[in-house]
Amino acid sequence: MTSVASAEVRESSAPAGAARWLVVVGGVMMNMALGTFYANSTFLPSLEKEFGWTRAQTSLVTTFGIVMIASWFVVGGRLNDRKGPRITALIGGILFSLGFLLASHLESVASILHIPALWGFYLTVGICVGAGNGFGYVVPTAVGSKWFPDKRGLIVGLMVGGYGAGSAIFGPLATNLIGSVGWRSTFQILAAIFFVMTMLAAYLMRNPPAGYRPSGWDPSRATAAAPRGVDVDASHMVRTRTFWSLWVAYALGTTAGTMVISQLVPFARAAGHTAAFAIFILTALGNASGRFFSGWISDHAGRINTLRGMLFVSAISMPALFLLRENAVLFYALLFVVYYCYGTQLSVYASTSADFWGTKNLGFNYGLLLLAWGLAGIFGPILGGRVYVATGEYRWAFFIAAAVSLVAIASLSFANQRSHVQAAEKALAET
Repeated sequence: MTSVASAEVRESSAPAGAARWLVVVGGVMMNMALGTFYANSTFLPSLEKEFGWTRAQTSLVTTFGIVMIASWFVVGGRLNDRKGPRITALIGGILFSLGFLLASHLESVASILHIPALWGFYLTVGICVGAGNGFGYVVPTAVGSKWFPDKRGLIVGLMVGGYGAGSAIFGPLATNLIGSVGWRSTFQILAAIFFVMTMLAAYLMRNPPAGYRPSGWDPSRATAAAPRGVDVDASHMVRTRTFWSLWVAYALGTTAGTMVISQLVPFARAAGHTAAFAIFILTALGNASGRFFSGWISDHAGRINTLRGMLFVSAISMPALFLLRENAVLFYALLFVVYYCYGTQLSVYASTSADFWGTKNLGFNYGLLLLAWGLAGIFGPILGGRVYVATGEYRWAFFIAAAVSLVAIASLSFANQRSHVQAAEKALAET
């Protein structure tokens, strides 16, 4: 009987194995659209000029967005685990596209809701776009982890790398469109493009058949670099020391990155660098490269080792970026490194979650872990802004960012790649 069942799995794996690459296409497409969230700053000068808003006011849309992404990722993760990826991706794509469409009618939205136009901007681009992002972002990570247990870090890195690359593509496109047709029409054009992309991506999103294994992959030969975790629900996961050590490290490590992201434009200008287009492309490429290449590295060097290495590099590059900021070559090189380290964490923590607690409940489990990044989205911008107001420069913001990166490394020392499996199995036995 066992041999017959194994034969059936192998027979279903051949066509399924080919189909899994369509999931990758869909995942990259979904994340490229969603990644335009990082290009929101493209619209700020036009909005500030028309409505008289300050940069401090418009920059809050990023904080709203990050909080929404992290919060709705948890909800989307639960929906994905229970109802499947397609419905979750559809909701994400619709909300994301709708947010951009509503933003093109900003005054009308504000008038109907009897709120200031600024809060209409927060509602559409911050809350609605952010919520759609949370629903959509969970799907490629969860589905890709199930289809590719043999190369999870590489594939998850590739798909979430699309998120980093999206801003590099649609940021310049938005800039050109704003110059030619204005920001309202640009919002509408992007809404149409994103709707088509996300609906097609949702169609391609599906879980593998029951019992699926990639050809030639033997789960019993999982390595220390990429261990195969048991399927654990969230109530048991949060009772492990490993979860909280990862959560703290994730929050601290990405706080450093969100601090730079929130202050990038004024910091670059203060350092004498006004080539906004070059900075925009470079940071997007650094972000995407970290997600992809570090994901691949983690398959071989280990998830925790990769995270430790990138956090250490971040701790060095942060103060170096400030101290060497006036040298153009070093400024751009170090900026790429900082974004590379930031992108690494958004990729490798997702694969780590699948390794440690399995893929059955990955959407919700990783959503709880991703809340750490949501917290970083609040504290990173606050750190940069408060330090600048208090001192008139960003020196201590970068030094503090380096320090919290080192604390994140220390926190990772409590994440044991094997003890978490034993703790999870013990918790499951209690039920």
